[in-house]
Amino acid sequence: MIKLLSHLSHVRLAAADVEASVLFYSGQLGLREVYRDHGSVYLRTSDDFYLFSLVVEPGPEPALVSLGWRTVSEAALDEAAERVQSSGVEGQWRQPAFGRGRSFVFTGPWGHTMELFAHAEKFRPPQHAAEAEAGTADVRALDHVTIATTEVTACVTWHSDVLGLQLQPETQLDSSDITVYAVLGTNAASRELGVVLDSSSRPGRINHVAYRLDTRQALLDAAPALTAGGVRIEHGPSTHLEYGPSIHVLGEQNYLYVREPSGLRVELTTGGFLPAVPDRTPALWRPSPGPGNFYLNARMPLSMTEGFPPDGSPTATEEGLVPGTETRLVPPIIPRRMH
Repeated sequence: MIKLLSHLSHVRLAAADVEASVLFYSGQLGLREVYRDHGSVYLRTSDDFYLFSLVVEPGPEPALVSLGWRTVSEAALDEAAERVQSSGVEGQWRQPAFGRGRSFVFTGPWGHTMELFAHAEKFRPPQHAAEAEAGTADVRALDHVTIATTEVTACVTWHSDVLGLQLQPETQLDSSDITVYAVLGTNAASRELGVVLDSSSRPGRINHVAYRLDTRQALLDAAPALTAGGVRIEHGPSTHLEYGPSIHVLGEQNYLYVREPSGLRVELTTGGFLPAVPDRTPALWRPSPGPGNFYLNARMPLSMTEGFPPDGSPTATEEGLVPGTETRLVPPIIPRRMH
């Protein structure tokens, strides 16, 4: 197994009302604004090693703009760029920018743009600086991003073969070996990139972005406050908590799903087991035992199948297929790769 990527460093999102989204991330989740550039706002959590982990930029609809990955070295960055281009995917080199050194940017076979870089500027808190007021949830770090694709297995294989990401748990249907959800990480104990089956013809969609809290109690304390606050959604009704709090059966992470003002889904998560064994077999989940929460007593609502940008086409979930979406997702639709 090649080792090229160190970890997921940041996520860049689009929102029609940037200020409303920034207010949510700062006021509700406790992120701090650190920089602005041409309408884009850079934010960080209190525990981020680098200058930022989230960028919100103007866009006509909620969407994933790009994922930022730090490589283990400059040599690994060059090798990763060569491997990406050898796979038939074109990319381009960019000059150093705020918080990072030179980078290689490409859009993968399923339309998701990624930025690879070796150098990232570390955050150095100023002396005697007043601590920013904590938000309702006060998240600690970027945990993972779940993207949507028409070919989960092929997408997982590409990211594993080309970038060296390791397969973690996956969900397959009872009636077939079709994988509808999988998790990838930069090492045996990480879960940084989720991949979920999508029925949309639009490439590069995202299901959600997740931030981590310190403890389960912190997550439970955040739930009633987020419920009371709610947020305005641009393309739908106001919402409070979309799903949770509960515990995933696949990975045993505590979770809570909310929507930010653009409509994009945000997961708050904590806990879970850390499988550090180097030769372990990735866990395989099938829907037959029951709902995919730890208590097997509640299924994900239909709203959890919405991908972004939204177009009415459902995605699968880590539990499998939500009732009412089966005919859209299975049998597999014709693959629609960009390359």
